[in-house]
Amino acid sequence: MSKVSIGFRGWRFEEDDVFDERGDYRDFDEMPDDASARLRRLPALMDRPCDACYLLHGDDDTSRNTPAAVYGEPRAEVLLCAEHEVDFYYWFLEDGGEQYRGTEQLQEAFREWFADGGRAPDWYDGPEHVATDPEETPNPDIPDPEIHNVELPEDEQAGIDLRPEMEGADDLDLDLDADYPTSDE
Repeated sequence: MSKVSIGFRGWRFEEDDVFDERGDYRDFDEMPDDASARLRRLPALMDRPCDACYLLHGDDDTSRNTPAAVYGEPRAEVLLCAEHEVDFYYWFLEDGGEQYRGTEQLQEAFREWFADGGRAPDWYDGPEHVATDPEETPNPDIPDPEIHNVELPEDEQAGIDLRPEMEGADDLDLDLDADYPTSDE
């Protein structure tokens, strides 16, 4: 069993956890929770800028690089272009960043270090990476959401309540038919 990166360098997945015997992606519910959470997070990261570039250039899209690597925990991750990945490695391996391994504070700690002028010295190269042709990576078998769209008369449509059930809600004195003031009144 080997480890692979998907989409970005950094997050590593056990090949057998993510791919089945045919080399296709497993269903999310067949994967370990950590692998599933990271894979589900990847699409949201694809259009975000490199964190270091964003700190340097703000919203100026022309000066920001596309991320090549992701490190940290889902929703508290650090996205880095190839140019700034070496700064992250230096901070993490040589300048105290390792203490944040596996914590949600990693993102904020790196951003603070970088914003305060932290950079890798010119002599620091960081690790070497082995790249695989992205064309050889199988596409996930994600169903087309349009196939589930069925035009039904409104009275036949089923509603889905995504709110968690609240214990004791029936005992509350709520008048859901009341007219409440609006901001334009």
